[in-house]
Amino acid sequence: MKFIALLLFSGSVLFQASSCKKGTDTDKEMLDMAKNTAGFVWYKFSDQLLPKSNFSGHNEAFLRTRYNTVAATMLDSTGKVKEGIIFPEGSFIVKELWNDASTLSTYAILWKQYSNEDADASGWVWGYIRPDGEVRESSKKKGEACIGCHSLSGNIDLTAMNVAFP
Repeated sequence: MKFIALLLFSGSVLFQASSCKKGTDTDKEMLDMAKNTAGFVWYKFSDQLLPKSNFSGHNEAFLRTRYNTVAATMLDSTGKVKEGIIFPEGSFIVKELWNDASTLSTYAILWKQYSNEDADASGWVWGYIRPDGEVRESSKKKGEACIGCHSLSGNIDLTAMNVAFP
């Protein structure tokens, strides 16, 4: 009898977990990766919040951007993205969007994964996810809401930090 109760409980938990799923598996994986700041390098080696630039299509007042160890190999000695580079496979870039100095609103994520079905033609998987898991723009859309701004003149492999914050 205990086995049947455990089985029923397990099935209930599995059903609840799958029915509450937010976004795709890729979105969830990117959110989990974005929440962990260990081993990341900040743009210009500073974790200070930057005020929204004139180029930004985001509503939030502040941002800061960090790069995983793979992507950080594409930063120069001042912590800016090297000119003319293409980020290597496995690069993971997180732009944190903040409403104010204490309220993180959204993670805007770029993940270089050419073989991912959600990757765009440049190999980027785009994520736009709130810290609570709400997906503002699914990775399935391949960055269609983001690519316009990220394609502006001076972008480097669809990143725009050097343009917005030279």
